[in-house]
Amino acid sequence: MRIILVGAPGAGKGTQAEAIKAKYPIAHVSTGDILRANVKAGTELGKNAKNYMDAGKLVPDEVIIAMVESRLQEPDCKEGFMLDGFPRTTPQAEALDKMLEKLGIVLDAVVYLDVDDEVVVKRLTTRRGCKACGEIYNTVFKPTKKEGVCDKCGGEVVQRDDDKEEVIRKRLSVFHEQTAPLIDYYKKQALLATVDASGGKDAVLRLLEQRKAG
Repeated sequence: MRIILVGAPGAGKGTQAEAIKAKYPIAHVSTGDILRANVKAGTELGKNAKNYMDAGKLVPDEVIIAMVESRLQEPDCKEGFMLDGFPRTTPQAEALDKMLEKLGIVLDAVVYLDVDDEVVVKRLTTRRGCKACGEIYNTVFKPTKKEGVCDKCGGEVVQRDDDKEEVIRKRLSVFHEQTAPLIDYYKKQALLATVDASGGKDAVLRLLEQRKAG
């Protein structure tokens, strides 16, 4: 199974990926994780990316593509993978197509997690995280037992700057402008499958199993 997860910030790509991984032995390939791993390991690609980040610039597509290409050739991707966070734009999708063709990899589906902007805003503005261990909470669905204190390690639980409403709405605006055209791109390739992102933590898994059975 080789799929791409596309969705706005807060659509639940990570949550859906966890449900899929619990059932199928495939790799969850997050470009954010790849970037951090390369920078931490001090690889040539990581050093290159860090130069751009330190200068406050976006990491160029060709650097990200090279990292993704390297990642998809690692052993845990042999049984399949879920790409999360890439591609974000049509030019990136075109570059990814060329790279996958070079590697002889055929995509099974591109799953679009459809969610209303107001649902995302509510979901993310109520999210909190532990500064010490990274545990995630939600003031509505998963509050801490003691306000501001992590249940697991006792660390301070705070709202991240990028979970504030004005930042979220800006990120959603960027998504609609840059990433939404991917929907048409993959629809033309007959790869697109749309899922209601409010349909539960295993909504994508259910869709994939239906397609497999069909």
